[in-house]
Amino acid sequence: MSQEHIETLRGLLAAERGILLPGAANALTARIIADLGFKALYLTGAGLTNTYLGLPDLAFVDLSQLVDHTMAIRGITNLPIIVDADTGFGNALNVGHTVRMLERAGASAIQIEDQVAPKRCGHFDGQEIISAAEMANKVKAAVDARKDGVLIVARTDARAAEGFEQAIDRASRYIEAGADITFVEAPRSLEELKQIPKRLPVPQMLNMVIGGKTPITDRAAAAEMGFSLVLYANVALQGAIKGMQAVLTALRERGSVSEGEGLVASFAERQRLIDKPGHDALARRYATPDQ
Repeated sequence: MSQEHIETLRGLLAAERGILLPGAANALTARIIADLGFKALYLTGAGLTNTYLGLPDLAFVDLSQLVDHTMAIRGITNLPIIVDADTGFGNALNVGHTVRMLERAGASAIQIEDQVAPKRCGHFDGQEIISAAEMANKVKAAVDARKDGVLIVARTDARAAEGFEQAIDRASRYIEAGADITFVEAPRSLEELKQIPKRLPVPQMLNMVIGGKTPITDRAAAAEMGFSLVLYANVALQGAIKGMQAVLTALRERGSVSEGEGLVASFAERQRLIDKPGHDALARRYATPDQ
């Protein structure tokens, strides 16, 4: 498999700030993200758990499911994919295995975090974290395990568990351990946001959770602060939920829905997004002539 997508991500991080990073929970969402011209995407663990299992973000997805979805998304786009691997599915040895599997599946970067297992969404209450030393060893294991240069993203949830200064200290330790990108989850104020890129010397990810604990900050302001990546992990999912509720409510109340009402994408648009014309062309190419 070509590793060009990894170099593309490295190039983006070197050249730009405020890169919008929408989350995809499945390959169809990834197609829409690519079709709209975004430069990279994020395979969201919360979104995958919500859509694939219908469950909350409480570590119900396993490694094999995450690998399958990474492969599915890599199969339909060349965009860089940052994969949310939660706690890495175990200890440092497990993290190494996770990195090898996801790198082969097509990840451009792999995110691991310092919560205890089972983890919980960073914008829930009640996060518990492992020791900084244990997480640093997980980062080292991730770095040692990679073969093709996949980037390692180290997330800390220490802001919720121990406070902002401890979060910065932990992120610094993870950088020393080899992390390419760090991600201080759930800062609580604009002042905290401004400090993160100033105090940490590698590219930073900012997570914008609509309804979450971090003040919503637009791309331009985040770029000015120095953030490389502005993550909207589940904005597409929340929009899809709203859209499904609207169209299904109309169907329930009226007994029918038509294409011209503006509630659904057209049949033709759906086929375009999933490349039905391209598959039709292949079918014609490989058709067996009548004998």
